[in-house]
Amino acid sequence: MKKILFAFLAAAMVFSLGSKANAQEAAVDSCRKYVSFYVEYYKQKNYNDATPNWRKAYKYCAHNYNQRVYSDGAVILRRVIAANKSKPEYVKAVVDTLLNLYDIRVKNFPNYTVQALNNKGSDIINYVKDPVQVFEGLEGIIDVNKTNTKPSLLFNDLNTAIALYQDSKLEPEKVIATYERNIALVASMEPGKEVTQDMLDKAKGDMESIFITSKVASCENLIALFTPRYEADPDNIELATNIVKMMTKTEDCISNDLFLRATTAMHKNEPSAQSAYALHLLNSRQGNDAEAISFLEEAVRLATEAGDEDAADYTLQYATYCLKNGQKSKAFAAAQKAAELNPAFAGKAYYIIGTLWGSTTCEGDDIARRAPYWVAVDFLQKAREADPSLAEDCNRLIAQYKVYYPQTAEAFMYDLTDGMSYTVACGGMRAVTTVRTQK
Repeated sequence: MKKILFAFLAAAMVFSLGSKANAQEAAVDSCRKYVSFYVEYYKQKNYNDATPNWRKAYKYCAHNYNQRVYSDGAVILRRVIAANKSKPEYVKAVVDTLLNLYDIRVKNFPNYTVQALNNKGSDIINYVKDPVQVFEGLEGIIDVNKTNTKPSLLFNDLNTAIALYQDSKLEPEKVIATYERNIALVASMEPGKEVTQDMLDKAKGDMESIFITSKVASCENLIALFTPRYEADPDNIELATNIVKMMTKTEDCISNDLFLRATTAMHKNEPSAQSAYALHLLNSRQGNDAEAISFLEEAVRLATEAGDEDAADYTLQYATYCLKNGQKSKAFAAAQKAAELNPAFAGKAYYIIGTLWGSTTCEGDDIARRAPYWVAVDFLQKAREADPSLAEDCNRLIAQYKVYYPQTAEAFMYDLTDGMSYTVACGGMRAVTTVRTQK
């Protein structure tokens, strides 16, 4: 009896295996047949007739016969979507099918994961209307593809995150994290045939632009975000450059220590007259007078060496800065140099020199102590002639200084009369002037 039962079970198993084998063989035959049918129409771009045959090919190919079924299927389904725009519910179902097609392709043909998910991302952007679903879909793709993600997907991912933030559906911290990750991914990508350096630069620039203009990150947020990163890697010039760029475009975000340090790092890496001058302004605003004047001196030097047209302007500002800080000899020399570099600045340069002499007291007799006023008036008159816009200020100072001219009798006591030549030298300055007395 046992032998009969065993024989019966063995025969049943053989029959079952044979039936499965026959069914699989029939499915493969059907798969090949319908692939052949739809491909002929597909090559002719006859997508209407290709579609039903593709659907049957997809059904019988058991999802692992030919990956072309998936790539061609995506093209066909996009055509179906385009042809049925007036049927939103139907289109939504086709879009779901299209996106699911990519997932099945990835599962059965993992070697095509990067390509499939990048294409899926493009279709999500084109066809999915709900920004939450778009963001979640792109985030999933980026999480898998990482540096193989298409730059355009990274841009759209950030753009969608910003839109969700503006609609109060995403926290600013998440948007900032998305920006940081996406920028880092682009920075790590190697250019090639499909992704050129121009594409990477554009994606990076576009992401920086939309992030800054979105005002997702306040100055406080930027400081909190970048300070620990900068302190951990102070020699990272790319990071310093990014900090400066973002803070410059964020309202009221340049008068802080992080911006100053990042700008200083950039300047050390690639010094220029312009960056030195920017550091002069930053330090001046923060009351760092020694650093401010040091950077202004560097700006003057670099601009002069390069023959930069800003050299005269920087030199004149240096003269003014030295005047305000009591460094008269430096102010005098700088003002003279500014007038030499650019005659258009002569009026302002002479005004500075006149002010310098007017505030200088020389040691010696009564005439020596009053003589600087003669020189001051000389330069103020020259300033007025060179730059008529200074006339009012010059006339006011001239009137003040003339009060201090010596009386005729006083001058006579020192054997001096009007019109005589007189040399004044003190405070690191020297000038030849003319004796004048009060009338």
